[in-house]
Amino acid sequence: MFLPFEYDFFVRAIIAGTLVGALCGLIGVYVVLRRMAYIGHGLAHSIFGGAVVSYIISINFFIGASLWGFLSAMLITFTSRKKNISTDSSIGIITTASFALGVALISRYSGFTRSFDAALFGNILGISALELYSVIFVVISVSIVVTLCYKYLLFTTFDPESSEYYGVHTGLLDGIFSLILAATVVVSLQILGVTMIAATIVIPPVIARMLTNDFNKMMIISVLTGAFCGLVGLYISFYLDVSSGPAVVLFSSFLFILSLIYSAIKERLLFKSDPHL
Repeated sequence: MFLPFEYDFFVRAIIAGTLVGALCGLIGVYVVLRRMAYIGHGLAHSIFGGAVVSYIISINFFIGASLWGFLSAMLITFTSRKKNISTDSSIGIITTASFALGVALISRYSGFTRSFDAALFGNILGISALELYSVIFVVISVSIVVTLCYKYLLFTTFDPESSEYYGVHTGLLDGIFSLILAATVVVSLQILGVTMIAATIVIPPVIARMLTNDFNKMMIISVLTGAFCGLVGLYISFYLDVSSGPAVVLFSSFLFILSLIYSAIKERLLFKSDPHL
């Protein structure tokens, strides 16, 4: 059980994976309740384009992907506030164009295609000390922002129309939320990969939602579930020698199925005890 901890890369990966899982669980609560699951998927694909551009112009992967992600998030926020452009439309246009740019550049410079396997599917072997520090920094920063903006985010999540009437700057909050979501996607890229990030953001809060109707409890359960899935998923990845992203998502999906079964059994028992419910 403790054999993997003899390797420095795995120690870094397990810390980063657990923190990223908790972070995705935290942000995922707002994503699910705001019905924004598509934006996590879209930003991951958009940031992939930024990662390819960073490689070509020889700048730091994390810096380039972060700047690209923040720019994409702000463009989505700006365009979606136009009355004649829906949020889904702005996400689809901006993120798909960015991903297409990345794919086009990879096909043009095919010599480095393999360098982006980790970006697509995740790879625990690639977690460097710098990336671990980046994960820790983003987790702390996002936690502080969510804590400071807690009641405003809660208000705009459940009643966005009334929040503007009471003086809440929904545009500013949407921008802040898009930025912290982009930061979450960027630091998750190496561990989860582009194709797996959306599921990791969505599954833990959905599991939590099936277990409780209380927002605070839902957030706690989602964070703990995300962290647990990151931890166990990386163990599975190490022992089965598979990409870390699919391992985390498959384990998360397994917990989702268990939660679904538990929820169905609970509802059936409640119905039997009181058929009028």
